[in-house]
Amino acid sequence: MKSNEELQKNVVDAINWEPLLKAAEIGVMANSGVIVLSGSVNTYAKKAEAEQAAKNVTGVKAVVEKIIVVCNETDKRTDSEIRNAVENTFNWHWDIPSEKLTVLVEKGWVFLSGELEWNYQKEAAENAISNLIGITGITNNISIGNSSKDFIEKKDIEIAIERNGAINNRDIGVYVFDNVVTLKGHVDSWHQKSEAGRIAWNAPGVKQVQNDLHVDFDD
Repeated sequence: MKSNEELQKNVVDAINWEPLLKAAEIGVMANSGVIVLSGSVNTYAKKAEAEQAAKNVTGVKAVVEKIIVVCNETDKRTDSEIRNAVENTFNWHWDIPSEKLTVLVEKGWVFLSGELEWNYQKEAAENAISNLIGITGITNNISIGNSSKDFIEKKDIEIAIERNGAINNRDIGVYVFDNVVTLKGHVDSWHQKSEAGRIAWNAPGVKQVQNDLHVDFDD
């Protein structure tokens, strides 16, 4: 297990390695594999990039993100301008059924709601707007209401996880109840946990994935 000092340095180096974050002032604290990010940046994209960079570091078990976005004067937009930009962005993406979504903006913070059929559409909606100027945060409250009548096959999810070369699935248990899939066990990295969750979401009929996989890294 890496020491707190080692892990902190690794995360700081990973953040500094990202060109987008070179000038960002981000504080990093490490405690038993848990990383706390603090400080301020001038765009939401930098906030999201810092969190992802931290998650990709070997040995990180969880990330607590406390970064705030303080836009430059030239980048500030009214809530109405941001809402229009978000809605226009959705209209340019074939994979986002914009007519099913509601957008609310308060002090630069974007709240997304509505119901979509697939989780990848929910993620696409958030990813599509993360680089827009003036956004200070995103709360994605979009729910998944998969209309598929297919019975969720536990074995199909297990096989899909097994054939993914990035995941060591020996310690991953798949449990299905109604339209909810729960993943339990241990993986070696945050990437493996995220990838296993993504695979589970791809099963027809899934309305919720409870990803309880524990990241357990040993040097």
